Amino acid sequence: MCGRFSLTQTGDSLAAAFRLQVPLSGAPRYNIAPSQPVVTLVATSTAPTPHGQRLRWGLIPSWAKDPTMGNRLINARAETVAEKPSFRAAFKRRRCLVLADGFYEWQRQDRNTKQPYYMFLKDHRPFAFAGLWEHWHDPNSGDELQTCTILTTAANELMQPIHNRMPVILAPEHYAPWLDPDYYQPQVLQEMLHPYGAAAMECYPISTLVNNPRNDSPECMAPLREQ
Repeated sequence: MCGRFSLTQTGDSLAAAFRLQVPLSGAPRYNIAPSQPVVTLVATSTAPTPHGQRLRWGLIPSWAKDPTMGNRLINARAETVAEKPSFRAAFKRRRCLVLADGFYEWQRQDRNTKQPYYMFLKDHRPFAFAGLWEHWHDPNSGDELQTCTILTTAANELMQPIHNRMPVILAPEHYAPWLDPDYYQPQVLQEMLHPYGAAAMECYPISTLVNNPRNDSPECMAPLREQ
């Protein structure tokens, strides 16, 4: 699964990496948790140029009766996303990029202990998780929420000793078709959702400081040996 990640690069570096016409604003984030706003890129039929949008992490299907359903839908399995009622509509028309430069996972040590790890690309560049997004209207107040989920797939060789799942990191050449709301070739889209190459990634153990989502500082991602 993917339950925490970071986005410490902002502004011009993200604009260059994702070829944005308008730089994204916002403070660096070191410990992004579910239910918090995340930085995404979306495209719609009325605004086809990819643009930044902040979405709440935890997808609420349009048909949900209350927003608490989003707490259980922070991730979607890539293998079944086209069929699951909670995700299939978004998979057809509302795909997004969730921007990140690292993510966290916990390795079980024994019955009561888990060791957190920080994963990132060796070249330290920002990347994009494959995501889906949705509109949800509160049937009582009429308020609208825009929410998202992150797709996961089988772990690569780097991740396997830590966890059996990992978030889908999209290749840059797949950004355009993934975002295009008018493009829907299920088999082609599914082929994009594979484990990222382990040779291009690194990881190291970190302290349990990251366990608390209120902690949002560079110390969350510092190697354990430096703390």
